[in-house]
Amino acid sequence: MRVTVVGSGYVGLVTGACFAELGHYVVVVDNDQSKLSALREGECPIHEQFLPELLRRHHGDRLMFSDDLQKSVRESVAVFIAVGTPSADNGEADLSYIESVAREISGAISDYKVVVEKSTVPVYTSEWIRKIIVRNGANPSSFDIASNPEFLREGSAVTDFLFPDRIVVGVENDRSATILRELYEPLTSGLYSRQPYSVPIPTTAHALPRLILTSTKSAELIKHASNAFLATKISFINAVATVCESVGADVQQVCDGLGTDSRIGPRFLNPGVGYGGSCFPKDLSAFRAVAREHGYEFRLLDEVMRINEDQRRRFLKKVRSALWTLRGKHLGVLGLAFKGGTDDIRESPAILIIRALLQEGCAITAYDPAATERAREVLHSNVTFSANAYEAAADADALLLLTDWEEFESLDLPRLARELKYPIVIDGRNLYDPQRMADQGFTYYSVGRAPTMPDHLASSVPKEYLETR
Repeated sequence: MRVTVVGSGYVGLVTGACFAELGHYVVVVDNDQSKLSALREGECPIHEQFLPELLRRHHGDRLMFSDDLQKSVRESVAVFIAVGTPSADNGEADLSYIESVAREISGAISDYKVVVEKSTVPVYTSEWIRKIIVRNGANPSSFDIASNPEFLREGSAVTDFLFPDRIVVGVENDRSATILRELYEPLTSGLYSRQPYSVPIPTTAHALPRLILTSTKSAELIKHASNAFLATKISFINAVATVCESVGADVQQVCDGLGTDSRIGPRFLNPGVGYGGSCFPKDLSAFRAVAREHGYEFRLLDEVMRINEDQRRRFLKKVRSALWTLRGKHLGVLGLAFKGGTDDIRESPAILIIRALLQEGCAITAYDPAATERAREVLHSNVTFSANAYEAAADADALLLLTDWEEFESLDLPRLARELKYPIVIDGRNLYDPQRMADQGFTYYSVGRAPTMPDHLASSVPKEYLETR
């Protein structure tokens, strides 16, 4: 099947490459000439596992890149809109890019097309896209609008697409449903997973994903509701972590007890410095704005967002507790991306914490396996960037762990202790066992667990010195 994907960002590029992997002929359209030039040269502009391999495998065959939207639309049966929907000042999603695409493709619709929302959009967006296309001259019977929300996690987006939990398709008639069923048939039938060239199947993959047919409005709400629920789960366990610190409990033990309940599950029960990225903050604001527009004050989401912001402030208190004063302190920082496995720094808790520490007069040396160049663009010369974790720790008053990269879970602890000026680690991702860190000679702070230190120090330090409340 011939497919156009409009937008070559995280969602659009992964969607285009994965549809090509499934055997479809795909044109990814963008108006950013520098990005198109890089893609045509075989470069992968984002850090995403398996994506460079798919781009190399299909570029020039089943995957092309173009700036001619109308030509691509005329030659396709399905058009996926995957452009940005950033937050406006009032929290609502800015749909101007989607509107611009809808206007432009209207002149290219001659035979039947399915125009598919892939961007995360508020409810009723599908109706507005239809109105815009009709207003600009397209025959109403020559196209349908569908909603096909993405559930791609940065860092595992390719495997999320090719081995999904479910595929949600919002349509209003059988004609468009048939086309989208055919597009995804290699996944729903299991055909793709049986191919010798397929991307490795993750251990958590379902045998066969369920294709869920809904109305377009329901599909639009499913995406916002899913992200809101996951963000709520993160903020909930961070609030529990605060209680654990207050009463002397261990939040990891609490997580084990919660996560083994099949009704709750262990995923997203990860206490830390809070969520970030391009999706959760934006989608919660947009979902809250949609609810408010239709007469409902979604106060639960207000509290989810407040807890998330408070989590960063609480982490800064831990840093002060460990170092007493911050001005003039040299801090090593591990992690700049909003999560491990990606180079995305949008709404990254690490970046926000670093900025707050710089305002306090700290000197920062930072390392990230993938996000250094993107971070350099926003932090400029205020931060020194290192080539590895041990360089970041060299002669630092303390080391901060801010992103959950696998690389950071297996550091050479004796070497780390030698590099640091003082063996103090403040772990915002709970990557290490507190007792192990104490045994290795570290004073160790984490989230929702009591601070620990070596025995020879613990006996001489008053308990209240370690408290971070």
